[in-house]
Amino acid sequence: MKDSPTSPKSKAYPSWGLRQLHDHLQYMVDLEFWTIPYYLTAMYSIKDRTDPAFTLIQSVVNEEMFHVQLASNIANAFGLTPTFKAPVYRGNDIPHIDFSLDTPNPTAIYSPYSAELGPLDQTRINTMCLIEYPEWDTGQGSTLHADVTTYGSIGALYESMRYAASLFQDQIVGGVNQVNMFANYFNQFEHQTVTLNGREGLKQIYGIMSAIVEQGEGKTEGAATIPPEFQNTAASTDAELDHFTKFELIRKASSFPAVYRGVRKPDAGSAGARAQAELIKGFDQLCATMEKLFSGQNPPRFGRQMSAVGAFMSNCWQNGAEPRIS
Repeated sequence: MKDSPTSPKSKAYPSWGLRQLHDHLQYMVDLEFWTIPYYLTAMYSIKDRTDPAFTLIQSVVNEEMFHVQLASNIANAFGLTPTFKAPVYRGNDIPHIDFSLDTPNPTAIYSPYSAELGPLDQTRINTMCLIEYPEWDTGQGSTLHADVTTYGSIGALYESMRYAASLFQDQIVGGVNQVNMFANYFNQFEHQTVTLNGREGLKQIYGIMSAIVEQGEGKTEGAATIPPEFQNTAASTDAELDHFTKFELIRKASSFPAVYRGVRKPDAGSAGARAQAELIKGFDQLCATMEKLFSGQNPPRFGRQMSAVGAFMSNCWQNGAEPRIS
């Protein structure tokens, strides 16, 4: 991604105010947060945790948590304290993304797909590839969309947000509720927080957005290695691979790993039903803790709660129930 605002391809844009900017900042956080339970559910369905698919998905989940932090830091720099609630997983609905707007339409390749939580299978890995699909050519340019469902890819959303950020750069205030939990994992990435105001803060925001897109989709118009400054320096292998490439490796493997399967609605009082109830409660607690974390508080249990959500998901699968977070 470029280091300065891209010139729009069209002269006709809907007018945005600060409210629309704040709405879109929350959408960025929502989209990054949405991926985490989806990926975790597929990951914990894998029986053998030494399987390459498990470790590949786990590395992506770790970076998606990083993306939530980065998106939240941007939001706070513009005066929006992000909120967190259990995402909805229904039908083919990926928040704020319409794949049919991308050219070529990636759903012609990655089908069937579903936004429903489930085990790692062809449907789930297709969806994961779609979410991280490179922005080949959406034909949209750097536009401000009033309707947030009209972005062809995550890359297109962030390109528009870069343009919006440039228009509202005078609103940027550095040092507001900034979180830096991943400094030891990305020690070549200098500005993981927004510390400066105005135009200088905008440069930091551009770098943060670039990190999200480069780690996820790779280079615009095709996957490529992640630039060194955005690579996980604590990773032992595959640090240079973007999310799309990692998911493609799983998709193109000769076979999928053995997985647990479960029912969506286990019998009342069963071990599966109790496991689901524990997961729902644990995820609600995690959301509440994250709201505190990104509102300037210092909640003590974030790491334990995040680990507990994974354990609750695994418990669901092992007791014959599909994980549910709401």
